[in-house]
Amino acid sequence: MSEAFDCAKCNESLYGRKYIQTDSGPYCVPCYDNTFANTCAECQQLIGHDSRELFYEDRHFHEGCFRCCRCQRSLADEPFTCQDSELLCNECYCTAFSSQCSACGETVMPGSRKLEYGGQTWHEHCFLCSGCEQPLGSRSFVPDKGAHYCVPCYENKFAPRCARCSKTLTQGGVTYRDQPWHRECLVCTGCKTPLAGQQFTSRDDDPYCVACFGELFAPKCSSCKRPITGLGGGKYVSFEDRHWHHSCFSCARCSTSLVGQGFVPDGDQVLCQGCSQAGP
Repeated sequence: MSEAFDCAKCNESLYGRKYIQTDSGPYCVPCYDNTFANTCAECQQLIGHDSRELFYEDRHFHEGCFRCCRCQRSLADEPFTCQDSELLCNECYCTAFSSQCSACGETVMPGSRKLEYGGQTWHEHCFLCSGCEQPLGSRSFVPDKGAHYCVPCYENKFAPRCARCSKTLTQGGVTYRDQPWHRECLVCTGCKTPLAGQQFTSRDDDPYCVACFGELFAPKCSSCKRPITGLGGGKYVSFEDRHWHHSCFSCARCSTSLVGQGFVPDGDQVLCQGCSQAGP
């Protein structure tokens, strides 16, 4: 009589049947699966001994059940991500959770180089200057009404231009005749002395320092022969084709100031009425 060879669980004979040997004894296939097989986290069915089993974070899956919860693509040999206990292929994860490039509209893949500004995201190669269309990368830029400019393009497009040299003013500058000038461009037309912060005047829209304007254009005082510019509140007196500084308009004999007084011309001189009546 042959020795008994039975399943350790159901006690049915294993002669002529497929069985699986364990440390606790032999098991027929149904009993082995019911006793030792894991339950698939997806379909909730047992994962039989002859099935390929995949394991992830304390969960077990049939190979065919280990797939993206959105596109159903098998993840058995694909990179994947787990989001809120759901398995996602990289493509579906990026579509659902990654940022979209504000320029091209494509997904900014995790790990790729990107730039973020004002709540928006760009691929590094898509973040371009709105002027020269070159990548801004880590360079300084200036935002303007939804556009982004590198500093040279912004200055070229928006910065005021000097009325003298037509180049952009990036800092400082002065205003003359409601136009911007570089400080170094606002110079006297005559002697080229810088005029920024200095008193000056103009002729035919050309600026002149007080000294050059007086020498070139101002009438000369009939007494001291120096220019009469009228600048700085300086007052003067004119009579016929002659002119005097207020301080110079005095009687040629007694030196009494004639400003606001009656006077008598005497050749190239002027006299007060008293000296005129006194005779030569």
